[in-house]
Amino acid sequence: MSRSTPDWESRIGRRLRLRDLHILSTVVRWGSMAKAASHLAMSQPAVSEAIASLEAALGVRLLDRTPQGVEPTLYASALLKRGLVVFDELRQGIKDIEFLADPTVGEVRIGCHETLAAGFLAEVIDQFSRKYPRVLVHVAHAETATQEFRELRERTVDLLLGRMFKPVADDEIDAEVLFQDPYFVVAGARSPWARRRKIALADLLDEPWIFVPPNNVTAPFERAFSAQGLELPRAGVTSFSAAIRMQLVATGRFLTIMPGSMLRPNAERWDLKALPIALDTLSFPVAIFKLKHRTASPVVEKFAEHLRAAAKSMAAPGRKA
Repeated sequence: MSRSTPDWESRIGRRLRLRDLHILSTVVRWGSMAKAASHLAMSQPAVSEAIASLEAALGVRLLDRTPQGVEPTLYASALLKRGLVVFDELRQGIKDIEFLADPTVGEVRIGCHETLAAGFLAEVIDQFSRKYPRVLVHVAHAETATQEFRELRERTVDLLLGRMFKPVADDEIDAEVLFQDPYFVVAGARSPWARRRKIALADLLDEPWIFVPPNNVTAPFERAFSAQGLELPRAGVTSFSAAIRMQLVATGRFLTIMPGSMLRPNAERWDLKALPIALDTLSFPVAIFKLKHRTASPVVEKFAEHLRAAAKSMAAPGRKA
């Protein structure tokens, strides 16, 4: 005799509670019933009871006990993966309600690489915050070059802003190209090279260079030199920090390669100058990355509109790095 199909709609409606799902998620995150209870300000028996209630509703074991604590079973991992979407959609719903009640408030969470954050994104946030001063904007460091999009999948950000070094081959990700971002060889205005009108990249091989750390997939430096048949020169400084790179270049002693979206808004502030060297092979599209089937809140859409408007202004005639 075949087993009867469980009445899942009845179980979910009557016995599967969001509170219990939240407790399970917390236990898995902390790896301990006791630690989860402390974090949730609950008693350990209450936590155990919630887990037992979930297991009874689903008819499967959700946690394995080990000497180190507890670990999720295959069933728990599957449930929590879907549960992440449920809680995210609820948060989005609450944000929608907040925005409908007062369209001047809300929250936007953005993941972005530092070279975009230090220029283009900072300008957009400045413009956006003038119009919506009560909206909280979170900016987190994120890499898009590897195209793992971990922050989007884990729903810790609403959108990612980054460069596309190759086409996106992921059916879950929507990539909206904003603008092309060319790279430039940059010196401080006090550098003797800043006064030269004709320079070849080969002339600069013995100069002190600032690069990002090696083996970084976002680094365009090696490509710039190899395109002209040159070996990458020895670095004087390596750092991911945009502030360190700009401050050292401003001394006039160092050279670096910098994207236009970072150079343009910082050139006057740091007294930087793009040298007359063509890097024709170094221009990459900057894009907004989002989950395809995730509905953005109205305030996130408003921020995306500001990103698009700023991108159009960058492409306008007369705008130079």
